[in-house]
Amino acid sequence: MTDTKDPLAQSDLHNARGIELADRGWLDEAANEFRKAIELDPKSAHAHDNLATVHAEKGRYREALTEYLTALELEPDSPTAHYNLACFLSSHSLDMAVSEYQRAIEEEPGYRDAHVNLGITYADMGKYDEAKESLKTAISLEPDDTFARLELADLYMDDDELRDAIAQLKDVTRIDPNEYEGFLNLGICYAQKGFYAEAERCYLRALELNAQEALIPYNLSALYALWGRPDDCIRFMRQAVVLSRDEVLAWLAEDNMFDAVRELPEFQASLTAVPEGAGAADGSSDEDDDAAGDADSPEPLTK
Repeated sequence: MTDTKDPLAQSDLHNARGIELADRGWLDEAANEFRKAIELDPKSAHAHDNLATVHAEKGRYREALTEYLTALELEPDSPTAHYNLACFLSSHSLDMAVSEYQRAIEEEPGYRDAHVNLGITYADMGKYDEAKESLKTAISLEPDDTFARLELADLYMDDDELRDAIAQLKDVTRIDPNEYEGFLNLGICYAQKGFYAEAERCYLRALELNAQEALIPYNLSALYALWGRPDDCIRFMRQAVVLSRDEVLAWLAEDNMFDAVRELPEFQASLTAVPEGAGAADGSSDEDDDAAGDADSPEPLTK
């Protein structure tokens, strides 16, 4: 029989009652029981952990995190406490980030960085329409913000909305003529639309701005493969391989843009003829000196 005068025993009763209520889906009532358990025994890690789980289920992420950390502070060697905190972070960290960014924006609607990062977080969650709107808001607050425009252009490119992507990327290259990513992505858009000359111009400008990024000569090589210019294709593929051979081979394995040249002996040679250690120091070789992007669930509530 439970000692009704023992606060620790009473705490355990409230904790057990909270678990029963939570199992029935009565989360608010369960939370009240866990609070009573904690009031009777503030060092009850199980009660803090269980209250955290209820908070998470209710979308009260900040409160949940506080309780999970309290449980871990009380029992730092508990594998369950570590596991449940990890599950919470892996499952709800993005939701919590959205909630906090939204709160920041409520307090300061003109907070540009909050809008940008909210957009990026939405994109990570697969909520692309919300991401675009947040990034558009950031751009309206700071029209010369090239970072937000690049992120927005990426979303447009992923959705095959190339006209909108091109508009953003033109603004990027106008605002900052030294932003190589703007020229690189603009070249990708033009190539996808079949505007090869415009794509070539953008890629070459990107290469002029950053000669160490393997993706630029790789895309030039792909462009020339599509354009029917195998010699240029091979020349720039060699340059890309020198810069980052492993990456290039991984890209090439899934890229059908090279189907027209893939079996050419000269093309195959461009993938294998790089000396050992080429590109380790400055990303170039003598041959190339003349070359123009189910979650775990917490354990059940514990007694």
